[in-house]
Amino acid sequence: MANIVETAVSAGSFTTLVAAVKAAGLVETLSGSGPFTVFAPSDDAFKKLPEGTVEGLLKDIPKLKAILTYHVAAGKMMAADVAKQTSIKTVQGQSITVDASEGVKVDGANVVKADIAADNGTIHVIDSVIQPK
Repeated sequence: MANIVETAVSAGSFTTLVAAVKAAGLVETLSGSGPFTVFAPSDDAFKKLPEGTVEGLLKDIPKLKAILTYHVAAGKMMAADVAKQTSIKTVQGQSITVDASEGVKVDGANVVKADIAADNGTIHVIDSVIQPK
C-alpha cells in the first residue's frame, strides 16, 4: 500500500494539493509513519478559491504550511470516527468543527469521499479548502 502522498498522487485529482505539499516541504512529514487523517481538498476545491489565491500561497510558504497542516489531524480516523466528533484538533494547532447532521462537514466543507486508505493513515476528500481562523 502507498503512503498518503503517494495515494494522493495516484488518485490524480489532487494535483494542486500535491504541488502545495511539495512547495511547503511537507512531503517527508506526510510520508512518515503517522498515522495521519487528511481532509484533502480536491483540485475542484482549489478552483473555488479566488483567482490568484493558490499562486499567492505558493509564494507565502509559512501561510501555505499553516493552511495545509490545518487539513491534517494526528491519528487514523475513519469516517465513522470523524462523524462522532464535534471538533478535531489539527496538526496546525487549531481545531476544525465537525457537523454530521447532514452528511459530514468539516468547517463547512463537505466530505465527498471518505476512508481512502493509505499505509500511514486515511484520506477524506473535501469540496472546499478550509482555513485557520
